[in-house]
Amino acid sequence: MKSFKRIHLIVMDSVGIGEAPDAAQFDDVGADTFGHIAEQCGGLNMPNMAKLGLSNIRQIPGVEVADKPMAYYCKMQETSRGKDTMTGHWEIMGLYIDTPFRVFPDGFPDELIQRIEEKTGRKVIGNKPASGTEIIKELGEEHVKTGALIVYTSADSVLQIAAHEEVVPLKELYEICEFCREITRDDPYMLGRIIARPFVGEPGNFTRTPNRHDYALKPFGRTTMNELKDQGFDVISLGKISDIYDGEGITKAIRTKSNMDGMDKLIATLDESFTGLSFINLVDFDALFGHRRDPQGYGQALEEYDARLPEVFAKLGEDDLLLITADHGNDPTYKGTDHTREYVPLLAYSPRFTDGGRELPLRRTFADIGATVADNFGVTLPKYGESFLADLK
Repeated sequence: MKSFKRIHLIVMDSVGIGEAPDAAQFDDVGADTFGHIAEQCGGLNMPNMAKLGLSNIRQIPGVEVADKPMAYYCKMQETSRGKDTMTGHWEIMGLYIDTPFRVFPDGFPDELIQRIEEKTGRKVIGNKPASGTEIIKELGEEHVKTGALIVYTSADSVLQIAAHEEVVPLKELYEICEFCREITRDDPYMLGRIIARPFVGEPGNFTRTPNRHDYALKPFGRTTMNELKDQGFDVISLGKISDIYDGEGITKAIRTKSNMDGMDKLIATLDESFTGLSFINLVDFDALFGHRRDPQGYGQALEEYDARLPEVFAKLGEDDLLLITADHGNDPTYKGTDHTREYVPLLAYSPRFTDGGRELPLRRTFADIGATVADNFGVTLPKYGESFLADLK
């Protein structure tokens, strides 16, 4: 088949579609992000994902099975030894991660906290897993009075530092995060990301600002994005994609503020003339609803996303391929606040598919996406993954 000029990849962050075969190894037996959200919401109103073939993968309450799905569809299984954002995304672009990033459910070791305090001259408060909005409610006033840094983590492999922009200027906060990045790259910490979380406002009314900045590890090998960039193709990052890959293989990075802002930016990108890949992560599903165990909010966010898809469809031509998937699960009805080891959906749609789509074989690694993108543009295929480009007819 003739190759596509543009591929648009949407990652619905954390939207898993049922426990993976190895869920027991991750203490995630019974997890089902999509299914449990739909049950809690009394069914989901997602007519556009229904038309693509979402319920043809497995039936989701409220989402009709399509008699003639518009897209090719299947489940994908993660092979890397982790269930975090970076592992999922890196695998999508052709890598296999055999050493999981470290998490710190009891906070960070005293030795690390002491190094941060000695370097910055500021005390550290917090040092525990927490919601970013909740911890600034709890400790923001103390931070404003003392100048101490609010350090916290989550179920992800991440060290986050929250600071008021009028107490710790952005330049200083970013420099602190850069220092933390340097000292946590390797064992014994092996942290995936350091995140600057600036906020403003008064006690009782603190608000996080858009000046968040992520400091990620560089991918442990070359990805399909590196190959595309090196061969002169466009690789447009939307949302936190550039942060997840630490800028590797990116030719243009566009920041987003929310799922809906991300959809706005994606739709605007579809109006641009380029040859290559646009790649967006819709983070609100995970950050605002999965980790906070809010199935009702998660369901509403899924329906709001679905309602924007006709705008995407309207701007796709026969030289465009749309791929929709996820990077892991985060079942908001499940115990704890951790990600969940699940299959993820894969939907592949182009207006070129005039006869509709059909079921693809189970993908045994997320890297099949990276292999397919590489195959389409004729660049070096990743070591892992099998292209399904020839199956899209």
